[in-house]
Amino acid sequence: MTAVVLPAVPRVLIAEADPWSRDLLKQVLLNVRCDARLDLCADGQQAMELLEQVPYDLVIVDWELPGIDGLNVLRSVRQRKRNPPLPFILMSHRNDSASVREALPLAPTAYLTKPLNMESLTQRLQDLLLNAGEEVSCEIPALASGMTLSVYLERRRESTDGAPLMTDVQLAVKRSLNPNGLDLTRLESEIRNDPQVTAVLIAAANSAAQHHGVAVQTLAQALQRLGTGQSMNLILGLALKRCARLSDPQLADYAERYWEMSLRTAEYGRTLARLLDLDQERCYCAGMLHRLGDLALLRCLQEWKQAGGELNEWDEVGEALDEFGASYGSALRARWRLPLELRDLIAAVYQLGGGVYSREALVMNMAAQLARLTEHEGIEELAKSRTARLLKIGLPELMRLRKK
Repeated sequence: MTAVVLPAVPRVLIAEADPWSRDLLKQVLLNVRCDARLDLCADGQQAMELLEQVPYDLVIVDWELPGIDGLNVLRSVRQRKRNPPLPFILMSHRNDSASVREALPLAPTAYLTKPLNMESLTQRLQDLLLNAGEEVSCEIPALASGMTLSVYLERRRESTDGAPLMTDVQLAVKRSLNPNGLDLTRLESEIRNDPQVTAVLIAAANSAAQHHGVAVQTLAQALQRLGTGQSMNLILGLALKRCARLSDPQLADYAERYWEMSLRTAEYGRTLARLLDLDQERCYCAGMLHRLGDLALLRCLQEWKQAGGELNEWDEVGEALDEFGASYGSALRARWRLPLELRDLIAAVYQLGGGVYSREALVMNMAAQLARLTEHEGIEELAKSRTARLLKIGLPELMRLRKK
């Protein structure tokens, strides 16, 4: 039997319609082979065109692709009779015997049912892309010559991976497992204080592949729509990304302060909403997400340092946050297509625009003002504010809120 000769740098095609599943596959693969050259696409027609042009070493395709489905992509690949056969992983939500029998004659290298088992997928990729005992390490690409921090942050704004993780997601998932599987209620309680996890799960639940009508606006709704397997995969996948946690002490200190502000705002929002018989969890999520952009910027600053950039002064971090923090948040919320209603609540944290606004928006504006008060500041002026008048909340109620 002839030994398989693995390529020095593998070229891999991933064809998956759902953007969050596609990104997860990318992270798992790069965790196995950080040097792999990846092409990503969202439909069968584009996958066929790429296969015509590029000699891939591995293809990972979802059966349920729009246009030309993954089974027909596999059929086309096998008709070319390449020797040795092109490694081809076919994924599908179909786990019935009839579907498996339909795919087997086309000899997929692996047939994986969704939601994917990450350990099984990782093992498959290691077998296909690594020689026995081989490990691949990759250096972080250096900054382009003459690159300035301002230009770097401007360019990264539209491609940032979001905020660093503020909780240990592996531990959160482990604590949520029981003999019957993953307990979504327990999982929510473990991760609800993490802005990045909250944002990604809400965005994934609202993506094209998951959308079923009513927009998802809370973490609990997102977990229910995604289900146990997909939720767990997406959460654990976040930990695979570069700079998933901040290691730089200066940046981590900034992140802790913004995170604490998010937590205070979220808690005040939930308490006020409960007091006024409004949507508590939606207000909590809005508070949790309102500093997402600042946290994402801090993550990009760590990437800047790892690539060889310098942050010479403490003030330089503050200046970057002042200049880019808000726009990073806006860019993320738009790119991740968070529901407009949730975005409106987040915007109300900063200011109330003209016109008519919901009571939830007023609650978030008040929650933010409460969260920003220091221990020694009084709340008498806040009780006289326009927001307090519109909510019909007086000094006694605000004083009780501050004591909680």
